[in-house]
Amino acid sequence: MKRLQLTPQLIGAYAIVAIGALMMLGPFWFMFVFATHGNREILSLPPPLWFGDALGDNLRQLLTSLPHFWKNVGWSVYVALMSTALNLFFCSLAGFAFALYEFKGRDLLFGFVMATMLLPSFVGMIPTALTMSWLEWMNQPRALYVPGAVGALGIFMMRQYIASAIPKELVDAARIDGCGEFAIYWRIVLPLIGPALGTLGLITFIGSWNNFIGPLIVIRDMEMYTVPIALRSLQGTGQIPWGAISAGSAIAVLPLLVLFMLASRRLIEGLTAGAVKS
Repeated sequence: MKRLQLTPQLIGAYAIVAIGALMMLGPFWFMFVFATHGNREILSLPPPLWFGDALGDNLRQLLTSLPHFWKNVGWSVYVALMSTALNLFFCSLAGFAFALYEFKGRDLLFGFVMATMLLPSFVGMIPTALTMSWLEWMNQPRALYVPGAVGALGIFMMRQYIASAIPKELVDAARIDGCGEFAIYWRIVLPLIGPALGTLGLITFIGSWNNFIGPLIVIRDMEMYTVPIALRSLQGTGQIPWGAISAGSAIAVLPLLVLFMLASRRLIEGLTAGAVKS
């Protein structure tokens, strides 16, 4: 086995990667560290770099200030799972149609779908609020996951992956054997696009879990808050309990870290699929 020769260029590249990794992991480290300290230590200079012994006090303060915190966590899980399930189904179905069907106006319609990615998210804030009010869905979780049940990014990912991974001959053979169109999607296409589904599912779950603007617009009752809104409500006009907020943030980020560790391999497979043409 050929040994890797360290050159100044390679050492410099490793140093840049290490610095970038530290910058990305730094906020997570301080979040977990601050969750174990009180306000006085957190606001001191320099701030604490290692864990303290105030985790229990911070958790008690968190649950006292937010008596519905665990319910807020439950709503976040529910909304994220519903958003993920709906996106996986509808985006894969649309990607299947765009990739394997030829119909008049297909490319034009796909272009319109991609053009929606150029619109900033705040453009739809007022129309979404008005629509949810008209449907009488305000202060209900469905107002969070139904409007985002399908997205242009998911359709694009599914379309590109299906076009590169599913041969049209396989679909034609299934039709000759008498397989219906939805059965082709469900029984043939869906089992073969696991990496893309895993990637889209992870992206959608994290995006829904961290969504702040959506719940802020349509949710009114504190017990219906998702975690980001619940933690934001702690920042009132008085002294901000940074330790309690850090403890709540640490609890909220743990499911994402576990999910990412479990799905990281599938995420890399989905992102790199189709990058090299055979």
